[in-house]
Amino acid sequence: MQLIEIFIIALGLAMDAFAVSVSSGVIIHKLHIRHAMRVAAFFGGFQALMPYIGWQIGRLASDYVRAYDHWVAFIILAAIGGKMIYEAKWGDEEKERPDPLSLKVLLILAIATSIDALAVGVTFSCLNMAIVMPVIIIGIVTFITSLAGVYIGDFFGNIFGDKLEIFGGLILIGIGAKILLEHLFFA
Repeated sequence: MQLIEIFIIALGLAMDAFAVSVSSGVIIHKLHIRHAMRVAAFFGGFQALMPYIGWQIGRLASDYVRAYDHWVAFIILAAIGGKMIYEAKWGDEEKERPDPLSLKVLLILAIATSIDALAVGVTFSCLNMAIVMPVIIIGIVTFITSLAGVYIGDFFGNIFGDKLEIFGGLILIGIGAKILLEHLFFA
């Protein structure tokens, strides 16, 4: 596989993390570089880690991973997106919204957006590819796009407020649905 093909795969994998980063940027108030770096590091790190894990799993579990990855991603992203919409529309203003910088939320989002990277790692294993270069490229591309996504979300979130948080929740649900539908109809 050529370097350009790996880069294109990395961009495709990074799009889910980018969208979730935009949603996170909407929620984070008084954004600092350390906040954006934390989100980008989680997403970039998990996007790099998951293909490696998938590559290690290889042929032994490829059917199992492919059988459920789309459902797990859909359920997690739809639940988080639905919660964002609920909080923006009907949530108590006094009540604190889920912190997109908390370890728990970041772990859930990073895992949910990188499940497809696990399947890519299994594919790399089946193609007998070396994994080091793809892992590095996928991690860097996701880190950069996620970093940009947090700032884009922050900028537009300050302009549009709760309306953009609803949009961010819809994006998460849409990403989950896209993953599910792609698997059900195009796998």
